[in-house]
Formats: sequence, C-alpha cells, structure tokens
Amino acid sequence: MTKPCDLSAVEARRLIGRKALSPVELVESCISRITEVDGALNAITAIDEDGARAAAKDAEQTVMDGELLGLLHGLPVGIKDLQATKGLRTTWGSLLYEHTVPDEDDPLVANLRAEGGVILAKTNTPEFGAGANTTNKVFGATGNPFDPDKTCGGSSGGSGVAVATGMVPLATGSDHGGSLRTPATFCGVVGFRPSPGLVPRVTHPVALLPMPVLGPMARSVEDAHLLLQAQLDLDKDDPFSSDDVMRIPDALTGVDLGSLKVAFSADLGCAPLDNDIRKVFESRKSAIGHMFAETHDRDPELSDVHEAFEILRAVQFVAAHKERLENSRDLLGPNVINNTERGLKYSLPDVAWAHKVQTELYTKFRAFFDDADILICPAAAVSPFPHAQLFVEEVNGEKMPTYMRWLAMTYALTMALPSAVCLPCGVDHLGMPFGIQVVGPIGSDAYVLEVAFALEQALAANKETAQPEPNLKSLAGAGKK
Repeated sequence: MTKPCDLSAVEARRLIGRKALSPVELVESCISRITEVDGALNAITAIDEDGARAAAKDAEQTVMDGELLGLLHGLPVGIKDLQATKGLRTTWGSLLYEHTVPDEDDPLVANLRAEGGVILAKTNTPEFGAGANTTNKVFGATGNPFDPDKTCGGSSGGSGVAVATGMVPLATGSDHGGSLRTPATFCGVVGFRPSPGLVPRVTHPVALLPMPVLGPMARSVEDAHLLLQAQLDLDKDDPFSSDDVMRIPDALTGVDLGSLKVAFSADLGCAPLDNDIRKVFESRKSAIGHMFAETHDRDPELSDVHEAFEILRAVQFVAAHKERLENSRDLLGPNVINNTERGLKYSLPDVAWAHKVQTELYTKFRAFFDDADILICPAAAVSPFPHAQLFVEEVNGEKMPTYMRWLAMTYALTMALPSAVCLPCGVDHLGMPFGIQVVGPIGSDAYVLEVAFALEQALAANKETAQPEPNLKSLAGAGKK
C-alpha cells in the first residue's frame, strides 16, 4: 500500500480536498520518512515537527469546516536553506549564520504558507549556493539517493534528495549556473527554471542581473507546476516581475508531440560532455525522436559564453561577499573565496564586454526558435561523482579551467535567459539517473511546461526512458555520511 508521503503532490492535495486524506496523516508520514532515510543522506538541515504538526491540524480543521482551501493546502514543503523561514533555523550553508533563526519569512516562503503549504523542513545547500556539490562547513555533504557516497548535485541538492525520497512532496530551489537543474537530474526528479521575474527574487544583492531565478522541484511536471502556481507573484521589488504570471495555466493538458519541430543538441556547441554521457544522450534521442514531426541536430550560438558567464557571476559574488572575504575569510568555504577573489581581478572593460556578449547571446537564442519549437539537450555533463570530490576537475581527460566549467550544459543556457524543465530520462551507463533539458526562450514558460508534461508521459511508457526510483530499503537505518 502506498504511504501518504509517496503520493504525488497533486493527488495528495486532491485527497485532502475531499476529506480522504488528513494533512496530519501526511505530515506524520513525511516526518517518518525523514527519520527512516535521512541518516544516510543528510538532506535536511532543520525540521519544525511541532510547527508542522500544528499547521497540519489547523489545515485539517479548515477542511472539516468546509472553508476554501489554498493551492497547497496541507502539503508539506521543503525550503532550500538559502531562503529565510520564520522561527526555523536558516544558515545559508555558512558558519557566519550557523545559529540564525529568522524573525520573518522570505517573501517566497510567505506565499507558500498563504496557499496552505506546511513548512516542514530546510534542505541542505552549498555555502551561499556556491557550487554544484551540496556540502558545507555547517552540515557536511548530502548524498545521492541512488548512491549516498556520490553527490546529489547542487546547489539545490538537499531539495532534490528530499523530493526523490518522499521526505516532502515539494521543495523550493534556485538556479543560476544550474543549481536547480543539476540536482534534479542527479536525483531523478523534475526541476523547473522559469523565466526571470516569474517567481519574484527580492533578496538578492544585484537585482538588475536576471540570471539567478527561483523555481520548483518535485517528482513530476504536474507537481512542479502546482508548486510554481503558489510561487507566482507580482512583486515590483524584483525589477523583472511582470504580468507574465497570468500566462501560466491553472492545469496542464499537454501538447501533441507529433506536431513539434525539435532541435537536439548534445553539447550546445560549447560544453564539455563526458563521452559516455554523449552515448546515453544519443540513445535517448533515438528512443524519442520518432515522437516528433521533425527533428534535427542543431546547436544554439553561444560564442564567448564561458568567460562572459564567469565575469557576470563574479559581479554578483563581489557584491555579496567582498566584505565577508575581508572580515571573515577563515569562516568561508573555498568556492565563495575562489569566486570572489577572481571577481576582484576583473576590470570595468571586462564587465562591459561580458554584458555585451550576454546581450548578443540572448538575442541569438531567441532567434534560434524561429526554426524550432523546442530544444532538447542533456542536463549534466557527467554522471554523479563521489561527494568527497568537490567538483569535476576533468572531462574526457581535459582539465577544467575553473570549478564551474563542467556545468556549461546548464550555465551556457542561463546566459540566454531560457525557460527550462529538467526531466528524468532513465539511467546512464553507470545506473545513475540521467536527465534531459526541455528548453524554450524567455517567456515560453507555459509552453515549455506543456511540452514537458506530454513528454514525461511518453517517457514513462518506455523502460529505457522511465523515471528511476531510489531503493529506500537500502537507505533505511543507515548512518550519516
């Protein structure tokens, strides 16, 4: 019999709405799952059992009273530890904030509570979200649910693990260089990177650089869409927030895959890609290509993307961390130090050049879709690697020039400001989750979600491309890594 924590978010919400599932029962099931498996994974950094139980009891009473219910009514939600939660420890993965308990919610968290979400736990992240291996000096490393000795990706790694194992049905994430998409693919779940401003981002030190975004993580496209609906808002404290939020449909119906013109790109023409992962992608392309009206191999134009990304990323690191580096260097991790120090070496002409390149990339990327409805490419360049290794140092024997370069499959697209769904697509050559990106230009969020929803159903019908599931029995009772 399926445990409540294993229900999809959409199904659990439907059952709650017709009094067939108690929010109290659901919260207790999620707490039990955390107790069972998180010792092996270390995904949860803080848990509010008393608060969640009280909120669930209130949610149950609201149902019994016949009152109107919010989108997430009674659903437990995991919050990435980069977002403040009132009364619940929030550290940003940093020793600087190791004991911080905020007095107020981040606006995104407040929106989720307003829609009936039960804030159950915080999920692990690298320090200040810097890195695609979820580990920090406060909590240590988070393991992959398919192999706890390997990384779950990052920086939304704790969220990816929590969702994959049923600790929570929904979790928040954020994405800059791939912080949402990488853990989604490594953990075999769905992650959605929306267009800038769709989910307001109002607590970032550089508001006018739109590359970092907030988005949902879940076990299915439909569940991710449900969380997205609760995250949507119009908030002018985010200069990119707009009425585009009204374009997201209340329910997904899918599209006819047989009508689509699809561009496939194995490496975006610029990203390092492990040879074995390339073979896996080619196999998946063969398995799904017949579904579409037309397919062709075509790379977007992303010239000069690597250096431009590093420079613009550095602008944000210097703005956020220069004073921390000067005053508290001994408490910071290597990724934050590395990014900030490299950023301080760039000049104004460097920054001006990077902005010019990014503008050109954005324009050319939009034009790319004049001849394609959607772009499909791998979501990660390598298979999950041991979390004791901080980052990927080489791909196919080629040394990576920075700790970020192996993430070009995601950050190169970030520079074009896309809408992108990371979709599970079977397992790779090592039996670990493999994911693809379903990508459209800025503003195409509703369409990208509809395509991903339809494609997800088609993938589920084929054993080779179906979503993998972790072995929970092997995780139960294991000690922390």
